[in-house]
Amino acid sequence: MDRRMEEVRSQVETILNAAMTKLPEGELSDAMRYACVGGKKLRAFLVMESARLHNIADDAAFPVAAAVEALHAYSLIHDDLPDMDNDDLRRGMPTVHVQWSPATAILAGDALQTLAFELLTDPAIGDEAVRLRLVKSFAHAVGGSGMVHGQMMDIAAENAAVPLDLAGISRMQAAKTGALISFAATSGALMADAETEALRIYAAKLGLAFQIHDDILDVTGDQETIGKRVGKDAEAGKATFVSLLGLEGARAREAELIDKAVAALSPYGDAAGNLRDLARFVIDRQS
Repeated sequence: MDRRMEEVRSQVETILNAAMTKLPEGELSDAMRYACVGGKKLRAFLVMESARLHNIADDAAFPVAAAVEALHAYSLIHDDLPDMDNDDLRRGMPTVHVQWSPATAILAGDALQTLAFELLTDPAIGDEAVRLRLVKSFAHAVGGSGMVHGQMMDIAAENAAVPLDLAGISRMQAAKTGALISFAATSGALMADAETEALRIYAAKLGLAFQIHDDILDVTGDQETIGKRVGKDAEAGKATFVSLLGLEGARAREAELIDKAVAALSPYGDAAGNLRDLARFVIDRQS
């Protein structure tokens, strides 16, 4: 899996860099490129493995993987803004609004979002029906019914008189984090016009486990390894999986979710080996 992840990461960064070299030179394109540097490109890996399970060629899947990562980069830029999560460190580097300004960060995020949709129009992906199917599913995942809705729920929770309970946090994270992960994991099936249910279940369990592990790392990790500030949720008195379940309870819950994610892949047999390895990696990672 490690070799394939590195291959995907490198190729996606090459595609994104090539797309941004076509833009006017200046602060905007510099900030866009900066926001895409680093990271594991986990969502891109999900796209590529989903495509491989459905015999979709890499050349067809890579523009989709790059689109997902452009969208993810936009979401991180905006999440880090002073009026959102107000973070000053991301992937071990100053966040975009710190490196430039909040205005540049907003515009860089906007431009990466639109770039993501442009990438999904690449004819290499397939015919118009395939691309339209992807665009529709993508828009649903990242807009007012999915990721952006989840971010709004997060902001509302910070200002609520009563903190979210476990069910509320799960709903919020299913939208904020899980919706894009679900699109990535099912994209290969969408491209092949195949059944998505098994991959949808896998992604739902994986996405929730991913967020639980982030909450664990916020308590147990260190800033240098993680590349962003830690302990912030506790300082703010924010409800998290750890605050509600306890550290050991959160670890037990993420392990249970990963077992269910792996089980959901049974229809694919040995071909889903990389996705099984990824599921286990999600709760073993240190950043």
